[in-house]
Amino acid sequence: DKIPFHPYYTIKDILGILLLLTALMILVLFFPDILGDPDNYTPANPLNTPAHIKPEWYFLFAYAILRSIPNKLGGVLALIMSILILALLPLLQTSKQRGLTFRPITQVLFWILVANLFTLTWIGGQPVE
Repeated sequence: DKIPFHPYYTIKDILGILLLLTALMILVLFFPDILGDPDNYTPANPLNTPAHIKPEWYFLFAYAILRSIPNKLGGVLALIMSILILALLPLLQTSKQRGLTFRPITQVLFWILVANLFTLTWIGGQPVE
């Protein structure tokens, strides 16, 4: 009473990919500017620097870290350390249980991390005073 993987799931996955690609092609071909930034259409003036230049949304947390430390080397080291700490956290776990179900403190720390990333992203998008 088992369903073989091929051809049933293969065809299902191919149809899902084709559906997503069709939706993407409709979005790109018929509405090319729907997700664009309106600042891309203002004419460039080489004599005037815009007042507020900010990176894309996925770099705003790093921009907030770099902007908060006045020393350039210190900002770069703080950014590298923040990423390195997140990369090394899974290696510090010595327990046999790998899930977060039995680790309430880790769950709280995870949600603090998520809130911290959202806060840093929001701060990075604010204009410089």
